[in-house]
Amino acid sequence: MTSRHDEIARRRTFAIISHPDAGKTTLTEKLLLYGGAIQLAGSVRARRNAPTTTSDWMELEKERGISVSSTLLQFEYGGCVINLLDTPGHKDFSEDTYRVLTAVDSAIMVIDAAKGIEERTRKLFEICRLRGIPIFTFMNKMDRPALPPLDLIDELEKVLGISAFPVTWPIGNGETFCGIFDRLNNVVHLYERSAHGARKAPVKVADYRDGAIAALLGADEYAKWLEEVEMLSIAGGEFDREALAAGRLTPVFFGSGITNFGVQNLLDHFVEFGAPPQPRRLPDGTPIDPDSDTFSGFVFKVQANMNPRHRDRLTFLRVCSGTFEKDMTVLDPDGGKPIRLSYPQKLFAQERETVETALPGDIVGLVMHRAFKIGATLTTDPSIRYDEIPRFSPEAFATIRNVGTDRQKQFHEGLSQLLDEGVIQAFTTPETGLNTRLLGAVGQLQFDVVMHRLQTEYGANPRIEPAPFELVRWFPKGESEEKWRDAYLGIGVKLAHDLDGNLVILFPTRWAHDYFLEKNPTAVLSATSQM
Repeated sequence: MTSRHDEIARRRTFAIISHPDAGKTTLTEKLLLYGGAIQLAGSVRARRNAPTTTSDWMELEKERGISVSSTLLQFEYGGCVINLLDTPGHKDFSEDTYRVLTAVDSAIMVIDAAKGIEERTRKLFEICRLRGIPIFTFMNKMDRPALPPLDLIDELEKVLGISAFPVTWPIGNGETFCGIFDRLNNVVHLYERSAHGARKAPVKVADYRDGAIAALLGADEYAKWLEEVEMLSIAGGEFDREALAAGRLTPVFFGSGITNFGVQNLLDHFVEFGAPPQPRRLPDGTPIDPDSDTFSGFVFKVQANMNPRHRDRLTFLRVCSGTFEKDMTVLDPDGGKPIRLSYPQKLFAQERETVETALPGDIVGLVMHRAFKIGATLTTDPSIRYDEIPRFSPEAFATIRNVGTDRQKQFHEGLSQLLDEGVIQAFTTPETGLNTRLLGAVGQLQFDVVMHRLQTEYGANPRIEPAPFELVRWFPKGESEEKWRDAYLGIGVKLAHDLDGNLVILFPTRWAHDYFLEKNPTAVLSATSQM
């Protein structure tokens, strides 16, 4: 029987991040395929009546072919327990991705090899850097025309400011792509084009000086490729596990998610070098050892109606220390009273099964009559309170109301649940009444999600109209509204409160924000608010 320490060391909890259309959800499917979690991968661009991707379960995702909500997928591979969190790729759902990144110990960054580093990739990388999250990089779509691999490595290092170590190196690209060279194991994996990439890609292994590679590339291309490999060996440095763990170095892999090629190399190396659960720190910097006897975890996501037949809420809990046990008692984060966790679920996308125990690194779904707030700490020790998850400043604003009077109850119930999930933010101003709410979103598509779910899941009849604001800023916690009530705020500028009662200020333009600070130099404003 293995010890808890050894079981914790087996955990690998990570998220996949990328710019939209870089192939993130496709790669997720293929990692599940090689992990043995599924036998046949569905295509992201599946035709009607064809399989949809395992990780995209929400009806809106299936209709639009994009990931709207993050999804948990757990499986075992290579002696490790893999907790894979697939995140939305579209920038309009950035806040969900930011929250997921608080719950992982590593990340895989997917880059379209034809486009290089794109805007959203850069932003998500910065979030990972701030949290010190180790990053593995997968250069995707090598079966299509791509940028020179040396240029991709150079861009990684210059644009993102991180050292890059190519673990695998491509042999050709596009029509000439015929394999990858694994530099750590000194073997070549030859590529054969397979139908639709639905099953595991066929692989043949040979030494990188094998004449078969020269025959595939031609003498001139082979000589050029051999020169690159030898140059990497001389100038590329050594693979440094400590630098990887500290987030200073990213291992780089080349391949094709749609045809599965290079995916197993990525998975094998990730299992070997990926970070096990790391200590979490309290606001004062005190580390909490994962192997501590004290149980603790925090809520990073709430999702309603994953199972429409039960109309329940699922609270996603990242276990940070100790052992989670079914029916255990923790302290209610709102009042401190004991509360029993009776219906824990192990998750695989929309599928569930009861879980008896879970360890640090694991994600537990809690089916509760009431939802815990995002960011809440669940623990047996009242001195442990994590402060992991901020709210980010919305960039789009709108007012929402229910048309007519016959669906008001459904409207209020549905909107309340969506706010608990963090799908959208809401603010109260003197003008917002009981039946009208001011919403804030990172992007316009979040409003579409709210409308769709209120209509299809709750039967409401909502109407959304644009609001004349461009950004919101938070005052320090505890700031008095009276202090600013008589101050000159500017034209169209309004004081408001967020859902937790924190004082905020709404600006119609960036200029209005700058003008306010010019006229009120003692004001302290923040683009985020800890929940």
